[in-house]
Amino acid sequence: MSDAAVTVRPLHEEPFLLEIEAREPGLALPGWVAGRREELRTALDRCGAVLLRGFDVADPQEFGRAARAFSPELLGYLERAATRTEVADKVFTSTELGEDQWIPFHHEMSYSHNWPSLLYFYGDLPAPVGGATPVASERRVFPLIPAEVRERFTRHGVRYVRNYGPDVNESWQEAFQTTDRAEVEAYCRQSGTDFEWTGGDGLRTTSVRQAVARHPRTAETVWFNHAHLFHLSNVEPEVAEILVEEYGEEGLPRNAYYGDGAPIEDEVAELIRSLYREAAVSFTWRRGDVLVVDNFLATHAREPFRGDRRILVAMSDLYTESPAGR
Repeated sequence: MSDAAVTVRPLHEEPFLLEIEAREPGLALPGWVAGRREELRTALDRCGAVLLRGFDVADPQEFGRAARAFSPELLGYLERAATRTEVADKVFTSTELGEDQWIPFHHEMSYSHNWPSLLYFYGDLPAPVGGATPVASERRVFPLIPAEVRERFTRHGVRYVRNYGPDVNESWQEAFQTTDRAEVEAYCRQSGTDFEWTGGDGLRTTSVRQAVARHPRTAETVWFNHAHLFHLSNVEPEVAEILVEEYGEEGLPRNAYYGDGAPIEDEVAELIRSLYREAAVSFTWRRGDVLVVDNFLATHAREPFRGDRRILVAMSDLYTESPAGR
């Protein structure tokens, strides 16, 4: 990318994670992005993630305008897997999980039948200690997954079982952003999700989704699922034991199986998690940073942190998987 207003350098040798830094303070990001949208899309195709640094991004609203300069229609957040707060129009807090916990690498909403193609993260308030958002390249990870594991998942897909309610996980009202059961049922039918109302105000959903996906621009096949993250082995053993004892396996907040219903081996789930950890590329957040991630080509995670931290997220370019895609 040739532009006298910025400095461009790769942060990894693959190339993966490109840094574009403004040379002078005060350069407005929305206008700069709007004039280079196709160049930036090409850079994302090549590098998977782009860090935009040193631009004038004063607040969540300006961040939203910058994201819309990439893609005018930002997305809402249905079928949620974590609690988030909307702080500006289609701009959300990132996952509100305890500061002492890792959030493992994942593709956003890869447990669903549709998902955002592009993610935008904003360093509104970087933590004083820790709190990085590492990314990992599927081009590095996917070839390292053993052929027999890829083949089994590709053939059967992934079965996700989730329970919503006042005593487990989040409520279905929060996850589906409605208090109307009929709306939830319509969404489940439209998305090919089996559902069952349980207890006083509980909901259990079961869906079989893709294990791999095909990039809509580059035509690459990538590993694309939440199996390793939703799998019970992702929980500390003593916590997993308590959950199973209290709720039973079918009542767990979430779990993942092979698409034919067979259990996924603990060592397979851990293999995927370890491959992502080994491929991790990280940077230290600065106030005003914007990280743009191709949700097909890169996974993202969150490190533990200390102190106040607020990283915001926006999403765009909805992709819907056809049943034949699995």
